[in-house]
This record gives sequence, C-alpha cells and structure tokens, in this order.
Amino acid sequence: MAMHILLDSRPTHRQMLPLTFARPAADMRVGILTIAEKWERHTQAKVYHLTPPYLQKAYPLPAGSDFLCINAAILPDHDLSVAVLALPPGHSISDSNGQWLATRTEDLNHPAPLKKNIWDKEVAIIARPWDIFKQNEREISRDIALLQVREISDELRQYNTVFGRQVYATGAVEVRGAILNSETGPIFLEEGIEIMEGAVVRGPLAMCNGAALKMGAKVYGATTLGPHCKAGGELNNVVMQGYSNKGHDGFLGNSVIGTWCNLGADTNASNLKNNYSQVRAYSYAENHPVDTGSQFCGLIMGDHAKTGINTMLNTGTVVGFSANVFGADFPPKHIPSFSWGGASGFSRFDLQNALEVARRMMQRRNMPLTEIDEEIFSYLHSLDAEAK
Repeated sequence: MAMHILLDSRPTHRQMLPLTFARPAADMRVGILTIAEKWERHTQAKVYHLTPPYLQKAYPLPAGSDFLCINAAILPDHDLSVAVLALPPGHSISDSNGQWLATRTEDLNHPAPLKKNIWDKEVAIIARPWDIFKQNEREISRDIALLQVREISDELRQYNTVFGRQVYATGAVEVRGAILNSETGPIFLEEGIEIMEGAVVRGPLAMCNGAALKMGAKVYGATTLGPHCKAGGELNNVVMQGYSNKGHDGFLGNSVIGTWCNLGADTNASNLKNNYSQVRAYSYAENHPVDTGSQFCGLIMGDHAKTGINTMLNTGTVVGFSANVFGADFPPKHIPSFSWGGASGFSRFDLQNALEVARRMMQRRNMPLTEIDEEIFSYLHSLDAEAK
C-alpha cells in the first residue's frame, strides 16, 4: 500500500492564530506557493492535512497504514524533502535543536518511532504569523526556481517601464503603463493578473492568479498578493493570502492578511513604534503580547475580517476571525474574533449576520459558502473570544 504524506498543523495551530482559525497551517501562503503546495512540488505527491478536530472534516484523510507525518510549519527544500521521503517506517527526524520535523508511522494515534534521526542543516520554520512576512523575500525567489518560470516577453517591456531582468510571467497578463523595478528583487506575475496604469513596483513581488494592483499603487517588496487579491495605496512587505481586498489609499506594511478580508478606503496600519523599540503582538498561545523579534510589524488579520473607511490601527495589531472594525481613534491592539466596533467599544457580531456577510462576499467571486464552512463559523462563534 502506498505511503501517504500528511502535513501536521496541530503543533503550531495556536501559535499561528488568528490565521489558522479556519485553515491548517500548511495552507498558509509564503512567497508564491502555500506550504502544502511547496511540499507537493518537492515530493511530487499529493499531501493531506492533519488538523485540530473541528477542521478535519474540511480536510479528509486517506485510509491506509503507512503515513509520513511532516511538521506543517516547515518550509521544504530539496535536501530536506529527500531526507524526509527516505525515512524508514518507525523512524523520525528532528533538527539539531530538537524541533520535530517528520515521522514515518503506521498508527496516527499512537506513533512509536524506533529511531530518532538528527537533521543538522538549517530548517526554515513558520512558527508565528509574523514569520510569514519575514520569510517572504527568500520564499519568492525559491518558489520562482521551483516553478521554473521564464522571463517576460519584449511586448510587456514595450508598454511598461521595466528595470532589471527578473520579471517573470507564467502566461497572459494585463500590464500597461506601470513601472516594474526588478533590480531590487524578482517580480512574479501569474497568468490572469492585472497591474493598472501608474502602479510603481519594487521587487520582490509575487502576484498570483487573478490578483490586481490598482492605479497609482506603490508596492515595496517583499510583497505577495494571493489569488484574486486587489491592492491599492502603499504596501511594504505584505502577504495577502487570497480573495482579500485593500483596493484604496492607505498604508500597510510588514503585515499578513488572511482570506476574504476587506480593508476600507484609507485604512492605515502602523508598522513602526515611535520609540523604535521591538514590536510586541498578541499571541493566542500565550494569551498575552509577545516579542515579535522585530522593529517592524503592522497588522495580522484573520480570515473574513473587515475594516471601515479611515480606520487607524496601531503597531502590531492582531485582528481575529470575522471581526469588523470601524470608527475614529485607535482600537485595541488585540481585537477578538466576531468583534463589531472600534475604539469606543465592541459588541458581539451575530453569527447569522457574519455568515450572511461572508456569503455575499464569496458570491462576488462565484465561490460558495459551504455547509462545512458554516459549521466552522458556528464552532468558532460558540467559543469564548479570549479562550480560542
């Protein structure tokens, strides 16, 4: 019977909240591809997700008795993927710091590795939400190499101002009257993207299928616009996972935006404190703010969250799942899931109203809100906002 590859998101699930409330950690996009897509490319095999129980129904597991369980926080490379695939049954592998990387087992519930192996090379890990934008520059370059894409045609250079020889496209793209500077890093354009007139881009940048940069947008690397994301205004080192909008003016830097989010016009998020100290941001795992290890950290926003026009967000703000933030002045730096309001106070977002908002937004992209999606919404809404 064939070996099945399972990406285990459970070890870092709470550390990666609010981004993982409705998705496994391996579904996070870093660079161009999600972690799961990277593993599929490296292993040339389908991968499955091991998740917390309330998410597992959305990610069915295969039947079998030979499983290669891999830490979903690990960003793969060629050497590591070869070593992991070569694990014999009953063996596990960890890095030199004791971080578990992978196990080959016959029993998912009671794995009993007979031998532990040590991987003494560097391992890239996405253990916290802010690791996504920190690792994004390297992953854009690595994913371009993995995808083996070619440089843009002369036609694209004819209608735009292009610097450098690191602009890559996978198919037909719509780019007119833009400035693309790839001397600062590669620019990846997937088939179906659009860059409107007057947009100015400094790489590294990755734009996935259906993504759009609005007129006059200013984008600094390393930035990723996931599938069908729309962005305008000023962005600097931002990762938008997919199907989210920041279509108007306003600044966003050193941030990660989940799926199905919308930032109202002139939403601004600070990414640097006035005293230049390192940024602390709320952690669901510790239930209090922790040091991000960086002077720069803007907004971490969970899926289906929204901001109203002219919303101001402080350095290192964390917004939970399906929260709706609006109003004058700065709201708290941690806004729990299903919050409705702003600096003047919050109420609880009614579940049926939250579902209807999600349904309407997804219908605009011809995507259904499935029964399983509704069950996940209901489960998350039933939990205490601070105890998730």
